[in-house]
Order: sequence, then C-alpha cells, then structure tokens
Amino acid sequence: MSDIVEARARTVQGTVRGAVERGVAVFRGIPYAAAPVGARRFRAPEPPEPWEGVRDALAFGPTAPKRPYAPPLDRLLPDPAVEGEEWLNLNVWTPSTGEAERAEGLPVLVWIHGGSLLHGSSAVPVYDGSAFARDGVVLVSVNYRLGVEGFGLFPDAPANRGLLDQLAALEWVRDNIAGFGGDPDRVTVAGESAGAVSIGALLATDRAAGLFRRAVLQSGAPAALTPDAARGTTELIAQRLGVPATAAAFAAVGPEALLTAQTEVTSGGNPLTGRNSFQLVVDGDLLDRDPAEALRTGSAAAGIDLLMGTNTEEYRLWFVPGGLTERISRLKLRLALLKFKVPNATARVYRANRPDATPGEILGALATDLLLRVPLNRLADARADAPGSTYVYEFGWPSPVQRLGACHALELGFVFDTLTHPDTMALTGPDAPQELADAMHQAWVEFATTGDPGWPSWDASRPVQFFGPGAPALVLAPRDDELRSWHRG
Repeated sequence: MSDIVEARARTVQGTVRGAVERGVAVFRGIPYAAAPVGARRFRAPEPPEPWEGVRDALAFGPTAPKRPYAPPLDRLLPDPAVEGEEWLNLNVWTPSTGEAERAEGLPVLVWIHGGSLLHGSSAVPVYDGSAFARDGVVLVSVNYRLGVEGFGLFPDAPANRGLLDQLAALEWVRDNIAGFGGDPDRVTVAGESAGAVSIGALLATDRAAGLFRRAVLQSGAPAALTPDAARGTTELIAQRLGVPATAAAFAAVGPEALLTAQTEVTSGGNPLTGRNSFQLVVDGDLLDRDPAEALRTGSAAAGIDLLMGTNTEEYRLWFVPGGLTERISRLKLRLALLKFKVPNATARVYRANRPDATPGEILGALATDLLLRVPLNRLADARADAPGSTYVYEFGWPSPVQRLGACHALELGFVFDTLTHPDTMALTGPDAPQELADAMHQAWVEFATTGDPGWPSWDASRPVQFFGPGAPALVLAPRDDELRSWHRG
C-alpha cells in the first residue's frame, strides 16, 4: 500500500479504499449484491453484507462463470476471467480524488457490457473509464450473471436474473454514487450489443423508473422472447446434464459442469445466423410486455433521452474471421433470404446498391439491418414527436485487421478513448485515428452531461451522425431506399 495514492469513499455497506491513477480515483470490485452462490444461486439478487473498517477496492472483482470466445474470435475479443464467487460487483472511475478535492453533482454513466449474455465483464480493458472521469463524468461498469446462471428459464426461479442484477447495480448507484462525486439524478445507462438489448428492457420495465434519465444503445435493439420460445436452451442443457430443467436440479450441478453443457449447446452459429442462445424473456413480472413494442408505442421511456446507432458492417465480426463470407453461395443466399423472410424487393435494392458485393456480403448487410439498423430506426421514428430527444449515429471507420471493416464492437475503443491499449488494438490495429476517438468520446461525454451529443435530434429529416471514415459528418436519411424497402415488405 505504501506506493499507492489512496482514495476513499463511503457506501451504505462501508468504506472502500481505491487508488488515484493518473489523476483519477479508481475503485474496483465493489459488491453491489451478495454472492449468488449456495442458497442464493438462481435467486434474485440480495443486498451485500456490510463490513467494518475499510475494504480494499484495488483489483477487479470476480467475473461471472463463462468460457472464452471460441477461436478465432478469442484473439479479437480478449475476455479476462477473475476467480471468485462475488460476481455481482462494479467499478467506479471518478475525478473526485479525496476529501480535499471532493467533487459533487457530476454526471454518471453506467456501463453494461455485451457478449451475447454469455461472455464479457467489466474487467475488459477496453472499458477502462479513465477518459470519462478525466472529462468530468463518473463511469461505473457492472458485472452481472451470464448464461444459464443469469438467463436460464426455470419454473422455480425468477426469470431475467441477469437483468435483475443490473437493476440492483443501478439501485446501488442511486444510493451510493454521491459518495464518489456523482449525482444520482444525472445518470445515463449505456451498453453495447447484449448490453444495449438489456437497456432496451430496462427502459420498458416499471422497476427502473427514476434510476436513469438518459440511455445509450450501441449495436443492440430492444427484444425479448415469450417463455415458450425461451425454454429451449435451458431444456437442452438439462438433457446434456441428465437432470430436470429446474433451478433446484441445476443448483446441484457444479459451475464447471454447467459451463461445459452450456457451451456444447450454445456453440456454433452467431447472433446474425442464429443458434441456441439466451435471451431476455417477457415473464409477466419484471417484463410484462415486449420491450420493442412498449418503446415503439410510447408506453415506456417517456421523457428519457436516447442515443443509439450501429456500425456499418456489423456482420463482418461474425462472418469474416471464420471464412463464412466466402462460403455463402448464391444458392445459400437465396435459402437464407427465405429463412429470414426478406422481401424480394428488399433484396433487389441491396444488390443494386452493392454491385460488386459477394453473396456473403449481401447477406451480411441484410442481416445487419434486419436485426439492428431497421428496428433502431423504427424506434427513432416512433419517438420523433414523443417527450425525450432521440439521437442516431453510425460508425463507419473500417478496421484493417483481417478485413473486418466497420464491424461489431469496433466502436468501443473510440467511445472509451482506449485506442492505445493492446486489447483494443486486437480489433482496431495500431493506427486507428485518435481524432475520431476524440470526437466520438466527446459526443458520449456531452450526452451524459447535457443530453445533447452535438448534432440534431431525430425528426422527419432523419439526421444521422457518421463517425468515419474521415471526419464526423451529419447525413440526412442515409440509405433510405433500403430502409423504406423493409417497410414496404
């Protein structure tokens, strides 16, 4: 401890000791709920036990049980694992470094990581919150239960446990963030991929009312399954284990055996082509309605400001590294169009706009828009005259790594301004433009601080802020012929 410049903060449970790093106070691994093990396994999160004295918050806390991404994605998406049982923990980066320089009333951004509800954690280096704290925003990053522990559907356990974890973390922020210099009334919740899907559900549940006033959805659209549609993955894992598909039976299975069966069932496929997976569930309790429908009809998130968008070539992260793009023939493209129920007129528009594209690239563009860009644009259209502003972006800078282009997750290092970290470079390469990170990061800072990222809010002209290639630029109704073709279909 002698070489560490200490920072301390008080929470409801007790005092925590962090460290001042490059002028920013960092607190890692603070429990926001009790360890979900033993009798608490498969239950809703419960408050953590208080402690006496000062608790060290110097290292990232344990990560939820998970396996690394399968090759070749494991090299592109490093996913550290930290041993231990107190998975339900969070980290705080704040410019408030001590009693003598205690800030007050700072905006707060709570980060919910992605990873298909199977991977990821708040310990991923790309999510380092130092740049946000440097620029006056308290950054909180959250761990939550993953896979069957967090999202398996059982008749004898609450559904959406990972989402309940996220709510518990937001309640912790409400009750404690003032001790770190943050304002509990100026909270923005942000996430990417599965994190953004989670935020779509948080926007639609009454339980989250008052916990945040703004939201950022990066490359993830609001969605949830019916219980009947969601049971399949849990039942397949139960069959592998040879146990009933109940929480009581699963609780008797060790985490490693559970992970092995879960990996066998969920491996193969990807978020665009489909696979056995975990999804949020319209459970009639936490989620009593489909989040996408609730948001489009205006019955949810009234008055909440939204910033949302996609990357131009999301599909390339899943299609390119494994060679799927090249393996898709014209016949496979036609079969995929039938599977996805893509209107013939829509397919013709995409082909006409991409005369040199391969069948795999055409399919990737269609799947990206069907699952991400179209629903987010429809949500923006539905909110055009509603309370709360809506801002839309598109990230288009192409990575030179493995011909990934402007793929899924590429924008993260720009948003967090962590381009110099080796784990970020695995996806961006060593020469990503810092000036683009400066612009994108600043837009997120401004949105968390003022509710305005720096370009016009959504209206009939459909403004989209493009981040790269080149300098950021506002474009009105980009590729609108493609979007309109889905509406006609």
